[in-house]
Amino acid sequence: MRIWNGSNNAFLCWSTLQRHHWSGRPAGARFELVGLCPLHEETRPSFYVNPRKNLFYCHGCGQGGDLIRFVQLSQHLSFRQSLTYLQEELAPSAPLLEHTAAFYQMELHRYPEGIQYLARRGVHDAVLIEELGIGYARGGNMRPHLQQLGYSLERLLEVGLIRPQGQDAFCRRVIFPCRQQDHIVNLYGRSIGDAFPHRLLPRSKGNLFAWESVRQFRNVILVEGLFDLAVLWQAGFRNTTCAIGAHLTPTQLAQLCENPDRCVYIAFDQDENQAGQRAADSLLQVLDKAGLKIRLVGLPAGHDPNCYFVAGASPQDFGHLLEEAPSL
Repeated sequence: MRIWNGSNNAFLCWSTLQRHHWSGRPAGARFELVGLCPLHEETRPSFYVNPRKNLFYCHGCGQGGDLIRFVQLSQHLSFRQSLTYLQEELAPSAPLLEHTAAFYQMELHRYPEGIQYLARRGVHDAVLIEELGIGYARGGNMRPHLQQLGYSLERLLEVGLIRPQGQDAFCRRVIFPCRQQDHIVNLYGRSIGDAFPHRLLPRSKGNLFAWESVRQFRNVILVEGLFDLAVLWQAGFRNTTCAIGAHLTPTQLAQLCENPDRCVYIAFDQDENQAGQRAADSLLQVLDKAGLKIRLVGLPAGHDPNCYFVAGASPQDFGHLLEEAPSL
């Protein structure tokens, strides 16, 4: 998708700044505006914007550049993620992803293999499954459904729901929708067969999972996978969130740092090859540098939270692991 032309620049510049509740007044130069900088605290306006040229500069913090640079700085995104962010401004994919997720939710109850896989992974609470919006992609029937709703094949290919060869990108996968401010920004699919286990759409994975409901907690449990999160929520540990993987994006790190008194319990996989342990050690250093309190949850060797519960552990057992987690 091409996003750059003169009219788009001005539109995107204004809409992006308005998300920060920015307002400006005319400056000396033609088409130039000045206001308080949205990138740092200030009381005297020093942030200059020229929407027609797609440029900004702040005389207070010294930051400047084009619209992509502003998005990088304000949203803590990479260059590539910033392009995706701006594409969403022009052609939001949230309605398409909402329709896709709703279809997969219906499919979960039409084909037994999805529910059977959830049961094997220890996820059986129907209310929780509904709350998390979990679905199932059988494959082969999503494309005609979405085309009946008016979405073109080109749009499905562009978002990544259909692969270039024409197949459903999430074929035979259990689906978790990833939300951000009440909008779906991505879909995570876990294979129930022999295909590569994990799949996300080629776009930002968004916030920490379910962050809007977890951010209220001072103590937060951080896990690697969404099935870890699902069994912990099912067991009553609603202060659990997930980065969908072992590495935090700058945005996700900033979310954990919103509360400087927060304590993060890292409950990563105890892999035989030490991959989960190395990831936990690396993250521990990042969180410690950010000034957060950290505790490392000592799961049994070879276990992650999901298989720990599947193996018969109780909420009390996991609660004991949290109590015993050393402060680092």
